[in-house]
Amino acid sequence: MIIGDRLRALREEKKLSQGDIEKRTGLLRCYISRVENGHTVPAIETLEKMARAFEVPMYELFYDGEEPPKLPSLPNRKSSDDMAWGSSGKDARYLSKLRRLLGKSDEQHRKLILLMAQKMAIR
Repeated sequence: MIIGDRLRALREEKKLSQGDIEKRTGLLRCYISRVENGHTVPAIETLEKMARAFEVPMYELFYDGEEPPKLPSLPNRKSSDDMAWGSSGKDARYLSKLRRLLGKSDEQHRKLILLMAQKMAIR
């Protein structure tokens, strides 16, 4: 489907002229004509303006069925907490050991270790 053809069909279906669309969107009539004739590909922001002018949801610019398309069932993704370093496996065991050892060290040594870790993280 060519977006220009779909925009023209929607405009004619709503019985609107290019001038009406120009007033509703602030886009120039010559630009609207260029889009409808396939000479220009509109940006997403422009398509949003057109959808508001036609008073239709954005998906209708790309879909010509009667009902909204059904969303596919997507596999569950891991959250950022699940993917965090040290949340499972070998990394979790290492982090646990590091916490235990830092807990046993005195304040002065802990500050030195954390300072070194900060310096290494910057590089």
